Amino acid sequence: MTNTPTAGPIRVEVSADGALRRIFLSAPKANVLDAKMIEALTTTFQEARTDRNLKAVIVEGEGPHFSFGASVEEHLPGAVDSMLPGFHAMFRAMLECGVFLVAAVRGQCLGGGLELASFCHRVFAAPDAKLGQPEIALGVFAPVASLVLPMRVGQPSADDLCATGRVIGAEAALSMGLVDEVDDDPANAALAWAEKRLLPKSASSLRIALQAVRGPFHRTFLAELDRVEKLYLDDLMQTKDAREGLASFLEKRKPAWSNS
Repeated sequence: MTNTPTAGPIRVEVSADGALRRIFLSAPKANVLDAKMIEALTTTFQEARTDRNLKAVIVEGEGPHFSFGASVEEHLPGAVDSMLPGFHAMFRAMLECGVFLVAAVRGQCLGGGLELASFCHRVFAAPDAKLGQPEIALGVFAPVASLVLPMRVGQPSADDLCATGRVIGAEAALSMGLVDEVDDDPANAALAWAEKRLLPKSASSLRIALQAVRGPFHRTFLAELDRVEKLYLDDLMQTKDAREGLASFLEKRKPAWSNS
């Protein structure tokens, strides 16, 4: 096993003769997905695309939590116009890297953190994991979750998570299909699963199989991502309540909604 130095607050371990990479969100305890971390993750996924020996990537958080989500400060007017396209570029890189993606979740997995985890092909969670898309409580919405969750958990459950912002436990997430397995040590469970199920396979065959099985979703995701990004920047961020919700969170007060 080797450690690969990367720019930004992530750490990468390469093992199994290059067939496996473990990406650690390395800014505990919150592991906030700020611009610096997003850029580092995007670069790492772009590099994975050209690594012909790579078969699987496991994403996990260092410390007690997976991620509290994206930076709220970077959602404010003046910052969000560059932050959101950069965040979405990370998911395009994840899609284009073409290898099997696995998430190992402990503790809080919220907002952009859950978008990152749920975009992976398989999600392992600890029994005490807490998962949710609480963006609506800040007067905003989760563009990637709006596209990914209907595919992963079905439209009614996606509507529930995105419109209520409620946070659920690991067992509820398992029942819903938001996570695939619950284990006391999700990182080791994800590693064991990848070693048994993926590493014995051909890397080139795995990539082509993923293109086949995920092709319809990938085409829809790429087409719709531009739409929801525009909806967020051009419509949502012009409302008073989006700005009020973000400001109230940072000021640690209850939002005063104007419904406009």
